Amino acid sequence: MAGFQQQLQRDAAACDVVLQQLIAETKGPANRLVEAMQYAVFNGGKRMRAALVLGASRMALGAGDAAVNKGTLRTAAAIECLHAYSLVHDDLPAMDDADMRRGKPSCHKVFGDATAILAGDALQTMAFEILAGEATHDDAAIRLRLVAQLADASGLAGMAGGQMLDLEAETRPFNLAETSEMQMMKTGALISCATISGGIVGGANDQLLAAQAAYAKHLGLAFQIADDLLDYDGD
Repeated sequence: MAGFQQQLQRDAAACDVVLQQLIAETKGPANRLVEAMQYAVFNGGKRMRAALVLGASRMALGAGDAAVNKGTLRTAAAIECLHAYSLVHDDLPAMDDADMRRGKPSCHKVFGDATAILAGDALQTMAFEILAGEATHDDAAIRLRLVAQLADASGLAGMAGGQMLDLEAETRPFNLAETSEMQMMKTGALISCATISGGIVGGANDQLLAAQAAYAKHLGLAFQIADDLLDYDGD
């Protein structure tokens, strides 16, 4: 377990370096928006989704840390940008209305609702910009697959749709099948996307990608169940 925790820490640190570089390279005069983006991205998260990208890529390449190249790290950073956007919007008064996130005031409590919405929007578009960049992969077909994978995970069939179902669950009881579907869309979709994207950027074949996708599907469901249990009876 200690080795696993150390690997997570190394992956998180490597992803943070790339995220810092990417945000520092953003252009435009809206400095307060950049501050809100930084606040949302560097808020104490464990970078689990980044670790899934890096781990799946290592598996595809059959190598250790030396196999983690710039493109893989950029892919991990893009996933984390998308994840940060979703948390900013989830915390808004119109959604979950959460004042705190990981022991710190939520983005909208620090910067205001309007700036938080824009920070989420900017992080979402930044994720796709990163994946579409030639620095992520020299093969345009690979970049297109990564973009399509993230779009599917974050849109109507993924996180956005799952959040809508979550709002509906507040007005009527959901059965087990409906709850599982909501969880897989809201949380599991991006976890699956992270794993599959790591395989794609690492050059995994179809058989390995299918195995990684099956693993990520179950992991996403387990993660959401654990998160819901903490919400119900945890600190």
